[in-house]
Amino acid sequence: MLDAHKIAFFETTPSRWGISAGAIWIRDDAAVADAQRLMADYQRERQSCARAAYIDAKRDGTAATIWTVVRDDPMRVLVAMLSIAFVLGLLALPVFLMSR
Repeated sequence: MLDAHKIAFFETTPSRWGISAGAIWIRDDAAVADAQRLMADYQRERQSCARAAYIDAKRDGTAATIWTVVRDDPMRVLVAMLSIAFVLGLLALPVFLMSR
């Protein structure tokens, strides 16, 4: 999109572990406003398409629910639940140890 509008930019990629996000950097300060406008237009269009697809999937009964996720991939749900319980346990541990 930026290339099509002749806006010079470069990209940085996200880190391997997701600690830092990737970014798009505009080389010319004068083109920042145009790039922001283009990105806002793109995001509005993508949002409306995604909402329409979700509404269609919901109407058709093909939209994902918690139950379809559990049915389709029970191990992923189990691992996620155990991970959450583990983290909550680690957070509660200092309180438990201080109360003794």
